[in-house]
Amino acid sequence: MVEHHTTQAGRRLAYRRVQGPDGPGVVFLHGFRSDMEGTKALDLADWCGATRRGMLRFDLSGHGLSAEQGAVEDFGITDWLEDARDIIAARAPGPQVLVGSSLGGWLALRLAREAPELVAGLVTIAAAPDFTTRMEQGFTDADQAALRTQGAVTRPSTYGADYVFSRRLFEQGAAERLFDRPLPLPMPVRMFQGTADEDVPMEEALRLLDHAEGPDIRLTLVRGADHRFSEPGQLALIRAAVAEVTGAEAQ
Repeated sequence: MVEHHTTQAGRRLAYRRVQGPDGPGVVFLHGFRSDMEGTKALDLADWCGATRRGMLRFDLSGHGLSAEQGAVEDFGITDWLEDARDIIAARAPGPQVLVGSSLGGWLALRLAREAPELVAGLVTIAAAPDFTTRMEQGFTDADQAALRTQGAVTRPSTYGADYVFSRRLFEQGAAERLFDRPLPLPMPVRMFQGTADEDVPMEEALRLLDHAEGPDIRLTLVRGADHRFSEPGQLALIRAAVAEVTGAEAQ
């Protein structure tokens, strides 16, 4: 059943929950222009239901069923961090295992850095921290002009319509960078990265591994996996990682 949560900023977010016993639950944070109904989120929700583990998944503002108040390009990284921080505190209080895909990985890493006591474990899939900064470094003069005069730049997408990246996204991305200061992660961390990912270069995953500091951080490179990371064997890796950091049994 879809439920709704209104944040302190007044944004109405759609979410779904799997009820579970006391103890760390799972929170799934989706990627840019994805939503809580993606393959990875659904697979993890099924696993949480089968293993009696609580789970929260939700659509960030502008995405999926949370698009009532605007499109994706009307929001930015700070907005989505506020969304995640607010709904997790209200609907999944206490330490949780954060599972973040792409943009969701950036958000999960930021949440883990600012409140490690609330993160029992962290699993990232093709995490894309600071992707706005990386994009800007490759901007042409035409891109800069489009951002200045039109307020956005566009890029072709293999997933459908062209992606629109707004000025708000880049301005907020600059304010929420991950690589600009130390990244202590005292909780168990499992990172996944496909070698065939055309959206997040493998070098970025290695850079993140080198930047993070903690006693139990592992990066798994999966040969041939693309950015979706949604093949059956890849989904099994995600389930096993969540089980490992929570002490549950993978199924």
